[in-house]
Parts: sequence; structure tokens; C-alpha cells
Amino acid sequence: MGKKKTRLSILITTLVCLVVIIVLITNDLLINYATGERLKENIEEKAVIISRTMAKSEWVINGLQNKDEEKYIQEYTNEISRYTDLTFIVVMDMDGIRKSHPNPELIGKPFVGGDEDTVLEQGIEHISISEGTLGDSLRAFSPIFNEEGEQIGAVSVGISLQEIDDVINNNHISNLISSIVGLIIGILGAWFIARYIKRILFGLEPFQIAKLLKERSATLESAREGIITIDKDHKITIVNKAAMKVFEKAGITESPVGKNVEEVLPHSHLEDILKSKQPEMDVEQKINGVTILANRMPIIVNDEVVGAISTFRDLTELKQLAKQLSGVKLYAEALRAQSHEFMNKLHVINGMVTTKSYDELDDYIKQIVNQRNDELNHVVKNVKDSILAGFLLGKLSDARERDVNLQIDVAEEIPASADNQVVHKLITIIGNLTDNAIDAIKSKENRTIDMYVSYKNDWLYIGIQDYGIGIDEHIQQQMFQKGYSTKGNNRGYGLYLVRQSVETLGGSLRFETLEAGTIFEVEVPYQIRRDIQ
Repeated sequence: MGKKKTRLSILITTLVCLVVIIVLITNDLLINYATGERLKENIEEKAVIISRTMAKSEWVINGLQNKDEEKYIQEYTNEISRYTDLTFIVVMDMDGIRKSHPNPELIGKPFVGGDEDTVLEQGIEHISISEGTLGDSLRAFSPIFNEEGEQIGAVSVGISLQEIDDVINNNHISNLISSIVGLIIGILGAWFIARYIKRILFGLEPFQIAKLLKERSATLESAREGIITIDKDHKITIVNKAAMKVFEKAGITESPVGKNVEEVLPHSHLEDILKSKQPEMDVEQKINGVTILANRMPIIVNDEVVGAISTFRDLTELKQLAKQLSGVKLYAEALRAQSHEFMNKLHVINGMVTTKSYDELDDYIKQIVNQRNDELNHVVKNVKDSILAGFLLGKLSDARERDVNLQIDVAEEIPASADNQVVHKLITIIGNLTDNAIDAIKSKENRTIDMYVSYKNDWLYIGIQDYGIGIDEHIQQQMFQKGYSTKGNNRGYGLYLVRQSVETLGGSLRFETLEAGTIFEVEVPYQIRRDIQ
């Protein structure tokens, strides 16, 4: 059993929460440190300013110089302490004897802390942290001078360190509350981000996406059809193995992925699909001489065309075989018609023999023989290619079987062809045009079809005319397209094969719709065999 995969939402939420926690803890530590340092600087600055102010006060100076005014020092310092939230303001004389203190019982006693010597002995301002009668405190000392510039004492302004710690702790609690709120917001944000990403990924987990990608690649590579896709910038994004085989056959050996499609396949028309947004089905295309049958479709995501895809198969050999088989099929149908006609006549002869109608039988046999001789004399005598002659005789039998009067006029002798492939294509041309002509006169009283065949200067000329319903103008513009038919589904290949065969032989095809019927005229090069007279 495989290892259980962790869900994407859990991974994202865990990662975001971890990042948020680290950021908040770091931020809390930095803020607490910065706040403590800034608070200490502010308190020191406050203590220094107040100590300087007290050292310049006339109440303090007069109290130190005049014994009678000494009592005003205590009142003055208590009032200043109350308004400035100081722990204490102590005024002392040069012997370190207190003249003021928050605890009146300590007035007249020596200053406690041991950090007053610098200001008393050297007359220098300084700041220190020391333990006194009120506990640990931050102290600012300033010397007191009289009008003559003689130092007469010092003032110490103190702020309890416990008060400073209390302020820092209060800030820390505020920061902690903010961090908890930030963490909750981070968790909610991570949850929403995870849901958003999963919605973009169609609810799939990463391992599921990886599995789908592998399966898609395997599917593309196992397909027999060539597959090529481009993005909206006309760059080739996917080419499977079957496509590369066709490309290699066409002389394209390097991988075309990442290249502009027009550089690799100049006539792929995939760029047109991006513009038109319309699919093209069963379109023949040539790649350096290799014929393929391609389907082209736009790739649409959220109603926007993001690329195009083409699937195709190599039709070079299949197309040749199909054309040959189409001629063989027509030839086989002609022979089947001859066989069927012959069997019908045998049944008639058998019936006459059974009824002993010998005179009528004699006349019937003579009629058959004369008709057959006329056809043989006209067709076989002038058409020296046995395959083509046999096919024409078969079409005569087929026409009679379908109650159609097919008149074949061979103006001159048609020599045997030097290439049997040409004969097969001629069978395709004559057979399909004749079948179309028969369909055109099905509902007409005049059920005649005229065909002429002539040869001159290595060119063969064929004309087939019916006296049917004609061809509408809108049909004329589409009737040579593969699959187009007015006769129903799975039709529409006859005229397409006729045109393809004519173009392959290097000939020309014309048609004209008259007041009554249509005539098709074909001209093709026709090389004859020189070894047959």
C-alpha cells in the first residue's frame, strides 16, 4: 500500500501558519526590544531634564543656602514629583545629606546608593541604575550651583525600574494580542488561499495532477494519429510520436516543439483556426510530398481561444490504394452486371426450350447475337486496351439492366495504354460520371446517355452527357468537395475521386449544364504501348 499523500490545503495552511508564527515571534521580539530601548531613552531624557530644571530652581538653591527656607524644598519636590510621575526627587547638600525625599522620615539622612559621589565630588551630570531605599531605580544626577558658580549640592531624579518593566510588559501583552489576532487572520487567509488554489486546479491534489500528466503523455504517445498543438502565440507545444514519424518521413528530423508553426509547417492553417475559431474536418494536406488527412480544431478555455490542435494520419499510400480499389470496384460492378444480364438471358432461353417455342427462340438468340456483335464490333474493335474495353461492355450491360440507353461512340481506335495505373484511373473517371448520369435521368422519360471516347496525339478525350435535371448553381460550387452529396449520408466521393484522378493524370475537367441535362468533358494525357499494333 502506497504512502498516504498529504492534501494540498493542509500543506498550504501549515506552511502559511508556520511563516506567520515565525514572523510574528520575530516581530514581537524586535518590537519589545525596540520599545524597551526607546522607553529607557525617553525616561532617561525625562529624568535629566527634570533634574536640570530642579538644579536651577530658586526654591532649591535658596533652601540649600538658607536654613530657614530648607523646608520649602520638600514641598516643592513633592509637588513636581506628583505632576511628573517620578518615583522620587532627592535634593542633597555637598555631604550627601537628603533635603527632600518621598518618605519624610529619611530627610536629614545620607543618600543611599553609592552613585552620588560623581556629581558631588566632580560636579558632573550622569545617569545610573542603583538600588536605594525605594528599590532599584534609574537615576539622573545634576549638580546645583549658587550665583557665584560654587556647587552647593546636587539633585537626584529617580524612576523605579519596576515601573519601566511594567510599561514594557504592558506593551508586550498588547503585541502578543496583536500577534494572536495576526495568527488567526493568517490561518483564515491560508485556508482561503488553499481553497482558491484548489479551485483553480479543479479540485485536484498535486499528486493527482502529476498522475493525470503522466497518463495524458502516455495517451498522446500511444495514439496512432499524429497530434500537434500550438498556443495563441503560434508556438508548437505538443508533438507526439506518431506526428514525429510523419515529420521524419517528410524530412523534418528536429523536434519542432517551441518553434513557430509556420516555420515548420507552412500550410498547416492552424493560425487560421485561431482567428476563425471554427474547426476544419478531414482536410487533405501535403507536407514535403507526404499527404495527410487532418482535423483542425480550436482549443477553447473559458470562452477564450488559447490554442489549436491538429490530428492527422498519413494518407499517401492509403490514398493510392483507395483510388485503385475504387476503379476495381467499378470494374467488378460492370462484370457483375454482365453476369446478371447473361443469367437473365439464359433463363429466357431455358423457358423457351421448355415450352418448345423454337421459332421464337431462334429469333431471340439471333437478336442477342446481333446486339452483342454490334457492341463487340464497335467497342472491342476500337478499344484495344482489354481492361478498358471489358469495363465499357460491362457498363453497357449495367445500363440495360437499369433500363438506360447508353450510347458509346468511339470515334477512332483507342490504343492500349502503356500504364495500367492510368487505366484504373480512367475506370474511376468513366464509372463515376456514368453512374451520376444514370442517377440524373431516373425520373425522366428520355433515359439516354451519350458517351464519346477519342484519342489524338497522346491525349484521350472523354465526354458523357445526360438529359436529366441538370445541376443547380449552388450545388456546382460544392459538388467536387469530398463528402458533399445531395443523395444522403456516406455519399459524396464520386466527383471528388473524378477530380482527384484527373488532376493526378495531369488532365483537365469541364462541365456544362444545358437546358436539358449536363455534359462532362475530360482530357487526360494517354501514353500508348508501342509493342502492340
